[in-house]
Amino acid sequence: MPSPVPPALLDALDVLRCPQCGDGLEPAEHALRCPRRHTFDVARAGYVSLLGGGGAISGDDDEMARARQRFLDSGAYEPLLAGITDLAAETVPALEDSSTILDAGCGTGYYLGGLLDRFPAARGLGFDTSSRSLRFAARAHERAAAYSGDVFAPFPLADGSVDLLLDAFAPRNPAEFARVLRPRGRLVVVRPTGAHLAELREIVPQMVSVDPRKEERLHAALDPFFATAAQREVTYQVSVDEARIRDLIAMTPSARHVEEAQLTAALAAALDGAPGVTLDEAPDAQHSPVFSVTVSVLVSAHRRL
Repeated sequence: MPSPVPPALLDALDVLRCPQCGDGLEPAEHALRCPRRHTFDVARAGYVSLLGGGGAISGDDDEMARARQRFLDSGAYEPLLAGITDLAAETVPALEDSSTILDAGCGTGYYLGGLLDRFPAARGLGFDTSSRSLRFAARAHERAAAYSGDVFAPFPLADGSVDLLLDAFAPRNPAEFARVLRPRGRLVVVRPTGAHLAELREIVPQMVSVDPRKEERLHAALDPFFATAAQREVTYQVSVDEARIRDLIAMTPSARHVEEAQLTAALAAALDGAPGVTLDEAPDAQHSPVFSVTVSVLVSAHRRL
């Protein structure tokens, strides 16, 4: 009889650890359990709850997770995904069978799935605090397992068990990153530049801005543990209609700062020719207007000191 624990999760048991005592985990009926009987439920969606035995308690809500899935499914971030996988392929030693890719703050698993496509011999693990996002991440790829976890808490993973660790638009825990990475492993960090979505911020000033000291703070956090091995900027224009703009804002922290009425008014003003947004085609009865928006991020690879 097939196990109720997903195959990708079973394949990751050699690196997963009990978050309460640090022992290994084994499958139990619809759960994982350590020798001390600490038990962690596997949700019907396929991810395991490793937040002290409870479920995911924060992060993206249902609408944010669905907006993220819709936006990423549109292909708007495919050039960004290519930039991430290219840099990983250039800087990470060859990933062989049982090599592990960890996506910290994985969201819906979009980037993890892309990395697993690029590295067909690797297996993937993604974690997030959002149960709504984990429903998508658990089925993002046949070789991807997902668990609920907090980036600011000790990771339920063995020391030196990760070959490639991705942190894309997510909080960071450099000490834990260094602990779980193998000596020859690499950390890949993705974050926005000041130009990222600049056109949208012009017309929707309530959106969260990019901290001008972001790079300074990043290096202050990473430098005690990591050295930068490579870095590149990925910048391009993407055409998005009103629905994709709404999804893009809804999937970011700006969702909690931009009210529906404010966004509707801002988009209406843009259609009337407000500066900062270029209309690629005029609205008509059949099509929504299409806006040209800048995607601009830095992608860097780091090695352990």
